[in-house]
Amino acid sequence: MDSCVVSAQSHVVDMICTHDRESPTPAAIMLEFGLIRVVVFIFTIVTMWVFLRSYTSFSRKTIRLPRWLGITPKDIQTPKSKCGLSKICPNNFFAFKISSGAANVVGPSMCFEDEIIMSPVRNNVGRGLNVALVNGSTGQVMKKDSFDMYSGDPQLLLNFLTEIPDSTLVLVASYDDPGTKMNDKIKTLFSNLGSSYAKQLGFRDSWVFVGAKDLKSKSPYEQFLKNNPETNKYDGWPELLELEGCVPRKVM
Repeated sequence: MDSCVVSAQSHVVDMICTHDRESPTPAAIMLEFGLIRVVVFIFTIVTMWVFLRSYTSFSRKTIRLPRWLGITPKDIQTPKSKCGLSKICPNNFFAFKISSGAANVVGPSMCFEDEIIMSPVRNNVGRGLNVALVNGSTGQVMKKDSFDMYSGDPQLLLNFLTEIPDSTLVLVASYDDPGTKMNDKIKTLFSNLGSSYAKQLGFRDSWVFVGAKDLKSKSPYEQFLKNNPETNKYDGWPELLELEGCVPRKVM
């Protein structure tokens, strides 16, 4: 507040003008700092809210990107391998998986190109040798049958193998006993299909095999386990065998 004081003494008039400013009190200083803190706090909250809203909006747009492109989650699923293989077979290859029987309890099974062609569930397997014929070019199942190699007629299997046409894939799985009625003629026919173990096949052995009628060398798709009382997993039978892979298509 401005004030002017006029005083008279010894006929001298002195004009004293003073400009008074009151010094701020501690309470006023604290109030001023408090207001600054409130303003800063509100500014921080508003800034964070704007940032979070923008980030959430961006995340939603990112997640919905396939929808923007016209792609549904169903369309971008990872391709499934055929027959439950650990990998997807390349083009011009067929996927297959074969399991031999377990002792004389569980029958064998065959899957080809994701189709179960022989299994206990389909009720088309039997004791002995289970054989399926597949067109090596088209992958179409041509014929399948089981042959009792313990008390059956081996001539039936011999006729079956003799009539196999060229360019045919042959899938084989043993069950219980595949070798008692196995004769030299049958062993030779299987060897000509590419088998390395057919001539060793005997009583209650385990065997899985994929060969071909016009194969010029030994097939890489074969597993064999000899019936041995010292190493058998089951009482009187070796353990079951599993064979899976990708067999090349026959290009005509």
